[in-house]
Amino acid sequence: MKAYKRNFLELSIKMGVLKFGEFTLKSGRNSPYFFNAGLFNTGYAAAALGQYYADTIIESGIEFDMIFGPAYKGIPLATLSASALAEYHNINKPFAYNRKELKEHGEGGVIVGAPLEGKVLIIDDVITAGTAVKEVYNLIESTGATIAGLIISLDRQEIGVSNKSAIQELEDSLNIPVISIAKLDDLIDLLQTSDDLNVHLPAVIKYRNQYSTNSQS
Repeated sequence: MKAYKRNFLELSIKMGVLKFGEFTLKSGRNSPYFFNAGLFNTGYAAAALGQYYADTIIESGIEFDMIFGPAYKGIPLATLSASALAEYHNINKPFAYNRKELKEHGEGGVIVGAPLEGKVLIIDDVITAGTAVKEVYNLIESTGATIAGLIISLDRQEIGVSNKSAIQELEDSLNIPVISIAKLDDLIDLLQTSDDLNVHLPAVIKYRNQYSTNSQS
């Protein structure tokens, strides 16, 4: 596992972003772990998260001209990612985000920041149904720009309503790559090598074998 993936997962656990126990998801499934990216809520955590996104972007090899953050959670993530790319990788890219409601005074419109041009890389937290991403996909395409891809934080690798995950369905329907900082398989690798955390391993593996798109027995 890449160091940034491990660091991301370890920080997630430390901040309580990633918790273990019994959680009922929107799907109705009972999960042994839960991820809430909104709990990256300190300056240190925000700076580190931006670096993990930037490292993931570089590792992906996706070519892009600018970064876009869907309202609301994607707004700080796009900002942090653009800043970390400049600071750690000497890559200076413009970024923008959207408003939920059209602003009719001042500068107006729904887009804040740089104009949408060229290949746009979307930054978001997690994917459930992918509804928000589809909305901004249509918004970006309507300007004449194109979508380079989508970067998210954690891929649960779970089967959705079909035999594919929500991420795989999104990749197929929008024809874009979806890359995550870490996946469920990375979390399992971490649990396997941690004396403090491997108590959670059996429940997570059982869940992976039952619901994952990459199940292993």
